[in-house]
Amino acid sequence: MSCAVSIIIPVYNAEAYLAPCIESLLRQTLKACEFIFIDDGSRDNSSALIEKYRMQDDRIQLIRQANQGVSAARNAGLERAKGEYIGFVDADDDIEPDMYETLYAAAKREACDVVISNFEYEMEGRTRVTRYPFPVETVLEREYIERELLLYFLKAENLNSVCNKLYRRALLQEHDVSFPRGVALGEDRLFNLSFFSHAGRTVYVDYTGYHYKEVIGSATRNIMEKDYFSRALEVYQYELPEIFTRQFRQNEIQRLKSLRLIKSVMSYIYIYFMPSQEVSFRQRYAYVKRMINNPCVRDALPAYVEEQHAHAGRYERFITFFMKSKLVLGLYCATWYSRSKNKQTGGVTI
Repeated sequence: MSCAVSIIIPVYNAEAYLAPCIESLLRQTLKACEFIFIDDGSRDNSSALIEKYRMQDDRIQLIRQANQGVSAARNAGLERAKGEYIGFVDADDDIEPDMYETLYAAAKREACDVVISNFEYEMEGRTRVTRYPFPVETVLEREYIERELLLYFLKAENLNSVCNKLYRRALLQEHDVSFPRGVALGEDRLFNLSFFSHAGRTVYVDYTGYHYKEVIGSATRNIMEKDYFSRALEVYQYELPEIFTRQFRQNEIQRLKSLRLIKSVMSYIYIYFMPSQEVSFRQRYAYVKRMINNPCVRDALPAYVEEQHAHAGRYERFITFFMKSKLVLGLYCATWYSRSKNKQTGGVTI
């Protein structure tokens, strides 16, 4: 049986939550899959658990390597993959039984290089679904990719993940697309920028089969430990592939990068000021102060204010005012008020 989809799963100390991930893979209604697990130097029993399942299903493959990071693990999986298309799953997440059948059918039906789908995640105890403003079940040709999708990567965060997509392996090989080594955060975005720079046809399916789970501590602690603001700065300062400079004016690129940076900072402010037992208020206050005083943030803020002022909500106007004025205590009060309103209404005002 030929392999339709190779699914690559990097694993690092994932024993506690790996079994549900594996079982969701084995339940796939698309049987022509291979599951390539890369144990990236785990110190727990992750390998033994994968080996146990491998004895039950020969579609499972296990690669062991010294710890080199998620990019190196995924690249090792890409070298081993034999499928017509490539998918990625993280070891602490799980997927719906029909996910790869749905994505593969769309890819074949439309002869696409890449398929985009939704993903589900949890925020403040509530399950939410990320959807995109793209035409649904419609072939998006090269012109649309260049005009809309590449710019979307500049101005938004929520398309970055590789886990809600399916990629044609031949195109990956033709253009030597892989994950960047030595990048602590943001490797998915760089991979996508490279792949979509070469993609000729894509389709967006309004389907949610991927369930993202946050498993390590609180959101505040995670974001402090991983330092997502530093990643946002790297994205802001990153030198884009040549296609961007050929296709778009520099001032348009800068405007979209500014919008993205400020949106990221606003979401981080909301998270940093969430109540936390793991991180002191003084630490969180100091981090927010450092963010809003960063020179890149100061440079980007006027573009955001000019762009968003006409249709910004009250909360957003307060946040941008306090950011402009460097009033950290005002930011804290605004986020506290927003969370209080959310509890009363069941919404999220960010």
